Amino acid sequence: MLIDSHCHLDAPEFDPDRDAVVRRARDAGVTRQIVPAIHAASWPALREVCASGDGLYPAYGLHPMYLSEHRPEHVDALRQWIERERPVAVGECGLDYFVEGLDHDSQQHYFDAQLRLAREFDLPVIVHARGAVDAVIASIRRIGHLRGVVHSYSGSPEQARQLWDLGFMLGLGGPVTYDRANRLRRLAATMPLEHLLLETDAPDQPDAGIRGERNEPSRLIAVRDTIAALRGIDADELSAATTRNAERLFKLARIDTR
Repeated sequence: MLIDSHCHLDAPEFDPDRDAVVRRARDAGVTRQIVPAIHAASWPALREVCASGDGLYPAYGLHPMYLSEHRPEHVDALRQWIERERPVAVGECGLDYFVEGLDHDSQQHYFDAQLRLAREFDLPVIVHARGAVDAVIASIRRIGHLRGVVHSYSGSPEQARQLWDLGFMLGLGGPVTYDRANRLRRLAATMPLEHLLLETDAPDQPDAGIRGERNEPSRLIAVRDTIAALRGIDADELSAATTRNAERLFKLARIDTR
């Protein structure tokens, strides 16, 4: 009964075999997926993908890496989509200071606007924070009264503690399966379980078992098994805990995993 808390199932990489990808996920026990958007042009197709089967939940937002695609009017359009479509989250949104050429002020404008929408509609935010965890934390504090997940977390333990204190969860995926990801693996082994979500970020961030290949949600099992081993707990225990976390954050119907 696993939940992939971050999967771009609407991506064109899945166009040839999307139904088979979903079936493989179900067969592996990944019964639900959160599907976040990246820019306004992608929202209609994402909606259709999520409407095509049970257990697929849309989130709408404006990703910082697609800054050139965003327009000021897209913030108003996002408000209308949230009002009409009632997604489970706002996102993917955030800040990216790693990629060169992405104007920081423009990123901040769109991020702040989406945080305010999330607060207004009482929705969690799905946050991208690459090379910008401190700035993300500052934004969350400034806007206030927010909850959400920083996906594909790559910050420090101290930054993680600040996010937990703000009521945020951390999403961990394929990178934690690599032996050299020492800091991330230590965090996965010791962090409070109630703040952990599992994700694939498919089709990106393949785990060590499929290095260089297209990722897909069925591979969440590899992430789950790695983290369970690092923590020294049963994989089913980790499945149940992270599923409850995702149900709580995204206000999904509770499914008893016992």
